[in-house]
Amino acid sequence: MTTVTTTPVAPAATAAADFHQRVIGDAAAAVRGLTVSLGRRLGLYRALAEHGPLTAAQLAERTGISERYAVEWLHAQLSAEYVERRQDAIGTDTYVLPAAHAAVLADPDAVTYAAGFFTALKALYATEDLLVEAYRTGDGVGWAEHDPALDTGMGSFFEPTYQHRLLSEWVPSLHDVPEKLAAGGTVADVGCGVGHTTLLIAEAFPHATVHGFDYSEEAITIARQLAEDAGLSDRVVFDVASADDYPGTGYDLVTFFNCLHDMGDPVAAAQHVRKSLDADGTWMLVESNVSPDDVDAGTPAARMFMALSAVMCLPVAVAQRGPHALGNHSGEQAFRAIATEAGFGRWRRATETPVNAVYEVRP
Repeated sequence: MTTVTTTPVAPAATAAADFHQRVIGDAAAAVRGLTVSLGRRLGLYRALAEHGPLTAAQLAERTGISERYAVEWLHAQLSAEYVERRQDAIGTDTYVLPAAHAAVLADPDAVTYAAGFFTALKALYATEDLLVEAYRTGDGVGWAEHDPALDTGMGSFFEPTYQHRLLSEWVPSLHDVPEKLAAGGTVADVGCGVGHTTLLIAEAFPHATVHGFDYSEEAITIARQLAEDAGLSDRVVFDVASADDYPGTGYDLVTFFNCLHDMGDPVAAAQHVRKSLDADGTWMLVESNVSPDDVDAGTPAARMFMALSAVMCLPVAVAQRGPHALGNHSGEQAFRAIATEAGFGRWRRATETPVNAVYEVRP
């Protein structure tokens, strides 16, 4: 009888092997993001959602792509469990996008739509060399140093939430604000990016005067075109301006959507808001609903924001050479301290989602 001797695997080796597989999974997700962006831009998800089940040949024909590439893209989606494979009556493979997945990948009007974010990867990965230098020197990487895809990608990431929450939940949660805007109030949307929030407010309150300000010329150019396309350019004004020097006073509402943490001097920005507001005006500050305490939470929102902060938000703030560089997960305590230092006397968490916290800040 032969005796087989086995050597036990050391716990450290097992842990390393397990962690190696986890990192491989993260790498797969990072590369998969490019396939998601391709699927969005080429209309592949929408074709599957609207016409599936489809064979690879049918998907290629409907979307105008090569059948060989359609097969390879579908394999990537199958491996991620984004699409499902079935067989038709004669045994041919067909592919379908489940309804729940379509709401995330194929329907831009759904509150859960997330496919648009992946366009930003083009801009973020392209700044790797700049980030290496920034990490070594302590300098920053300014927003303008990114490809314009960052504007469209980040705008697409937040737009579904704004579309579904801003007017139905967030603005109504603010004391007296809906009544003021309905009566013809004035709004300054600071850090407006490509203007999604600005235009939503203008559409909802046709008697209000709405201004959008951003220091990115590329974003403002896009915003102006969107306003013209929406027929709102006669009463929505977009201008290039920073948060601490935008023009105008007596605003009934000043809004900051996920941008205060990107500013090199958030106290100066808050002080300018205080000066630009009407005596009974409101500053609506929308920020990520995470804090440094969430480092160990492991929630999708925490992981997303903390990764973005390391490669985008913090470098953008540092590039402005101000006294503060917050990062996007500074938390309510830090933001409230900034508002207090700027002279605001009232602070309230008006509402929240798993991703965003909405604060009502008043003199």
